[in-house]
Amino acid sequence: MYPGHWASVKPNKPAVIDAASGEQVTWLELDRRSNQVARLLEDLGLRVGGHVSILMENNLEYFSIAWGVLRSGMYLTCINRYLTPDEAAYIVEDSTSQVLFASSELAQSQELPQLIPSCPHRFSVGGNIAGFTDAAEAIAAMPTTPIADERAGDTMLYSSGTTGRPKGIKRPLTGDHVGHGLPGVEVDNPYGMNPDTIYLSPAPLYHAAPFGFCTRTLALGGTVVMMRGFDPEASLRHIQQYSITHSQWVPTMFIRMLKLDEKLRGQYDLSSHQCAIHAAAPCPKEIKHQMMDWWGPILWEYYAGTERNGTTVISPQEWLEPPGSVGRAIASILHICDESGADVPAREEGMVYFEQPKRTFEYHNAPDKTQSATHPIHDNWTSLGDVGYVDEDGFLYLTDRKAYMIISGGVNIYPQEIEDALVLHPAVQDVAVFGVPNADFGEEVKAVVELAPDQTPSESIADDLIAYAKVHLAGYKVPRSVDFTDALPRLPTGKLYKRLLKDQYWPAKS
Repeated sequence: MYPGHWASVKPNKPAVIDAASGEQVTWLELDRRSNQVARLLEDLGLRVGGHVSILMENNLEYFSIAWGVLRSGMYLTCINRYLTPDEAAYIVEDSTSQVLFASSELAQSQELPQLIPSCPHRFSVGGNIAGFTDAAEAIAAMPTTPIADERAGDTMLYSSGTTGRPKGIKRPLTGDHVGHGLPGVEVDNPYGMNPDTIYLSPAPLYHAAPFGFCTRTLALGGTVVMMRGFDPEASLRHIQQYSITHSQWVPTMFIRMLKLDEKLRGQYDLSSHQCAIHAAAPCPKEIKHQMMDWWGPILWEYYAGTERNGTTVISPQEWLEPPGSVGRAIASILHICDESGADVPAREEGMVYFEQPKRTFEYHNAPDKTQSATHPIHDNWTSLGDVGYVDEDGFLYLTDRKAYMIISGGVNIYPQEIEDALVLHPAVQDVAVFGVPNADFGEEVKAVVELAPDQTPSESIADDLIAYAKVHLAGYKVPRSVDFTDALPRLPTGKLYKRLLKDQYWPAKS
């Protein structure tokens, strides 16, 4: 479904709520505003298959703009708000966007208009920007009735760019009316989301998972409670305040909530909370156990990518017997393959592939990247670049990203296991592990640690962390050295830009 349907069912009920201010957008308002956006795009000459970009912080206008695009049969690209003007401009230009909506908070740079010469229509949200048209005025001048051709659009989001320039992930449009549903939004979902769902979104909307779950909630008629940014205690307060039923997180958020004072954590009534979904990175087993002890067995985990080439899901009960899996495949077939592309037996590690009836996506303007994600034999098997294995019952266990694997003396070492161990040390706020040059072994294990606020970097803490690792890890996995940083380059999505750390330790390529 879409706002037009729910506006006729419950026009005055809240569709979206700003968690901090309590400001609401009703279903009728969301329907009318998104109709006006669709009318504006049509008035500018855009049609089905057109392309629109949005560069904004989390705010209520995000939803009306997004739905205006999605009910017009167009592609929407949500741009990471933390990118530099040059990086943001690259995405606008590469996506061939004809329209950009940018918040005045983020687009004040005089560089941006000059960097996007091929984007003819630029609108500012929340204030005036040189070279931009005021979005509020332009939208307000449009009719509130739907356009005639309301076909379903889709997102074309860009990969994170952790190993180079990001690439757009593009899928063919369905051509169906938006009322028949949006691509990637399953009406039958394992999480029990429905028109009574009250969903807390603590993460940035430009990221695939938060945007997707907000869109799913609204398509199902539920209410989205949007946080402008993640805060550990505020998250708990909002669960109580708004009687949240569903939420979606990344493991770093769990870690930071668990490090709140236990008495403070116990002050909040979380009894309404039925389902907490998490993904983005493997969650350390001990962290997930601690969260289940606190919140109860309500943690659902999934493994998927922006590519939407396949998904695994695991319930709380399945995860506990035994812990560690990210679930079994749904609506796809899972394969674990060796370097030649052959399927390997259960419990043997290999590249994780999903099989679909046909390949579901391509990387925009990057046929080489599309090919590298495709199985060497089967065109309809694609991979997100992760390594793992399945057990005899088909449950997937992820080992790590292939790109992050450390090869030391011919031995494969996966950083995630080491990070999962070190983050449990009370002095550690966050940690990244990767390989650095070693003359004898090719690579050795390095840990870069962000300490808890009450800790100060010292040789004694480094020695303590190495000693701690020796107790919990095999000897060849123990970091040979520990460095400290004020903050790891991690986005609010939980995505770690590990390449930025590694580049400091590897000689520049000539």
